Amino acid sequence: MDVIASSDATLADWRDAALTFEREVGKVVLGQERVIRLLTIAVFARGHVLLEGDVGVGKTTLLKAMARAIGGAYARVEGTIDLMPTDLVYDARIADDGRPRIDPGPLLKQGGDLSIFFFNEINRARPQVHALLLRLMAEGTVSAFGREVHFPHLQVFADRNRIEREETFELPAAARDRFFMEVQVTTPADREARRALIFDPRFHDTDRLVGAVREGLFDHQRLADIARLIQERIHASPAISDYTIALWDAVRAPHKAGITLPDVRMDRLVQGGASPRGLSFLVRAARVRAWLEGRDMIVPEDLRAVFPEVMAHRIFFDPVYEMRRDALAGALCRAAFETVPAP
Repeated sequence: MDVIASSDATLADWRDAALTFEREVGKVVLGQERVIRLLTIAVFARGHVLLEGDVGVGKTTLLKAMARAIGGAYARVEGTIDLMPTDLVYDARIADDGRPRIDPGPLLKQGGDLSIFFFNEINRARPQVHALLLRLMAEGTVSAFGREVHFPHLQVFADRNRIEREETFELPAAARDRFFMEVQVTTPADREARRALIFDPRFHDTDRLVGAVREGLFDHQRLADIARLIQERIHASPAISDYTIALWDAVRAPHKAGITLPDVRMDRLVQGGASPRGLSFLVRAARVRAWLEGRDMIVPEDLRAVFPEVMAHRIFFDPVYEMRRDALAGALCRAAFETVPAP
């Protein structure tokens, strides 16, 4: 009982810190409460995140603020068509003495303390770069200078510009499946938030704005242990287990579940549904959401709150429907919840 009580007290303290984290980040990026909650869930589920949105909506500012609040080191690279995998690992240059020099690249400069790695415009990078990133996300290691370098505290965030398509490379299915979530970042809907972002000078100096965030709210080296404790202490009832499996079946074979969408042949829509790994990610996210809400048990709303971001990018459509992915994936997820009865 003493061990359980100690665990509960630890989780209560970390929950208070997580809610403080959300408030601190929310002071920097206005009108993005849902996005901040989703990223907080990803932090405590230890999952990598792909952000998608227009230019200038605050994705980089958001991640800088998160990195400062979490603590640990932050690194960023820009995706370009000429970027090579070695550019992430090595910094090759001509030194002041005119001799070639190879130093640690952006992944290695901070060593094993690297906490957040941000890959900006990932779809501009070549597939070879995606392959290196896939290994980094899956194993937390890269090979450099004749040895394996480990990143025990690393979380990867990537950004994809959804507007520009020229000189871009679509992420392969394996890489997309490694992302715990795909999160849409849009312009705030709240009128006052938009007014402040435009007219308040505080939001025009990004470095000063991020510098006002309280630093190191977490011991980032303990995040993995706290994440495991959350998964152990937040439970799912047999009814929730059955409900989760039924939702999975509904998005894998929507025609069998009786789901219909306008102008869609439902028997052809889905070529491949989410993998068991995707469902395990869904449950991980739901447990963290329940913890943040102060509960020790998953309820249907926890699954609903994270389902589109965890599951939609793991549903693979027939090529005929792929160009309508954004609209169809959202509609299919909504239809699954409308069709499958909640416990």
